[in-house]
Amino acid sequence: MHRTTTTVEDAVRRAQVLLDRHSITLLRWSLGFVFLLFGALKFVPGLSPAADLATRTVEALTFGLVTGPSALLMTATLETFIGITLLSGRFLKAGLAVLGMSLVGIMSPLVLFPGELFPAGPTSVGQYVIKDVVLVAGGLVVAAHALGARLTRREDVRH
Repeated sequence: MHRTTTTVEDAVRRAQVLLDRHSITLLRWSLGFVFLLFGALKFVPGLSPAADLATRTVEALTFGLVTGPSALLMTATLETFIGITLLSGRFLKAGLAVLGMSLVGIMSPLVLFPGELFPAGPTSVGQYVIKDVVLVAGGLVVAAHALGARLTRREDVRH
């Protein structure tokens, strides 16, 4: 039985090393892919299921100063920029700063349009906004890492 325990412990240690080395990078890439894809969809009329919501959100947040196609173009450009910086790692802090500012717009439909997103349960666009909670959390982890935070094992953390 001792051999099995050692084998399991070795496998756990190898998994810890792999996760420590690669998990934040994989999270950054996956977030980058999502932002790039959803941003690129907004450049093509009719492809993004959230185009109308994004447009109305920007219009509301800018008090009507940025409207219609300009609001959608701004959203598409910001999301695409965020995606490229996350995927490439170049200008990462700038991309994370834009992501941080964009979080207001990303989450505000929950406050601005709750009845529309959840009339008797979540609509498909409401579900789209709910998944943004995961993007926010992932973005916070990537930002913390980019600013110098490091993963620690529980036994390494002192209370």
